[in-house]
Amino acid sequence: MEHEGPRLPAPRGPLSRDVDAYLRGAGRLPGLEEVARAEVYGDDLQLALYLCYELHYRGFAGVPPEREWDPDLLRVRAAMEQRFLSALRTDAHVHDSVDEALAGLLVEPVDGAGVTHFLRDEGELWQVREYATQRSLYHLKEADPHAWVLPRLWGRAKAAMAAVEFDEWGGGRADRVHARLFADLMTDLGLDTTYGRYLDAASAEALVTVNMMSLFGLHRALRGALVGHFATVEITSSPGSRRLAETMRRTGAGPAAEHFYDEHVEADAVHEQVVRHDVIGGLLEREPHLAPDVAFGIDATEFVEERFGTRLLADWRASRSSLRAPLAPEAAHIS
Repeated sequence: MEHEGPRLPAPRGPLSRDVDAYLRGAGRLPGLEEVARAEVYGDDLQLALYLCYELHYRGFAGVPPEREWDPDLLRVRAAMEQRFLSALRTDAHVHDSVDEALAGLLVEPVDGAGVTHFLRDEGELWQVREYATQRSLYHLKEADPHAWVLPRLWGRAKAAMAAVEFDEWGGGRADRVHARLFADLMTDLGLDTTYGRYLDAASAEALVTVNMMSLFGLHRALRGALVGHFATVEITSSPGSRRLAETMRRTGAGPAAEHFYDEHVEADAVHEQVVRHDVIGGLLEREPHLAPDVAFGIDATEFVEERFGTRLLADWRASRSSLRAPLAPEAAHIS
């Protein structure tokens, strides 16, 4: 029986074309020289890497589950990962200590100019829909990439991380799972809630943000970086979500759209304290040598999110779409 899952997206270059063909059983894998030639943050390499990572989540329609651990595919993935990780370590390194890295996250700038500020102050509904479309690559599997770190933690860090993840997954209630709440937000915005539906439309910058989570989550050696990434998400989520909740109300996006961000304002304000004091604190209490990796995870998250925001704002301020493929007109309740 054919494996269920999202359909494979259209390739974006020779690297993703060859990975796509291999997954379909219709071609060879790319050579390492093709990996070396591809732009590290570009569409082709990032989509090829995303295809490899997605096999560890829900896979793709028509792709056998055995491809998840195909040794030849893993060798090519490792080469792409090495280039990606090396680039992040070079481009994103800012802080040498966790305290210094965290300090920058804990201060909200008086005159913020990021994507959530733009959407709150002047964003239009079409831009809100595009933002949700780009973010759907992560939010429809929200918290899943972080679950891989749980077997790699111990004691206080493990217990605290599990508690935060339990909240992200609805505290045991299917209707409160954050991925479900985001699907409801998408319905309010007239978007298709099918998992993986907008992979073809998402920008390379959006792929980078999700691929980095998978990279950190799938490698035990990068558990410190994953914790740093997760801390950054939780610390910055509450103020950003407050601005996005205001955006949803101002643009009339709908009650579920408002609720998704209202939920994150409240929940992530608590999570921020737990992650800083118990997840990071518990990890470094047992493994203090991971401090530089935690700092790297924080810096890398800031770096890829800034690239993503810069791309969105450049497109929107030029009155052009940030997506690779146009969205269908609104089809659901938007008041």
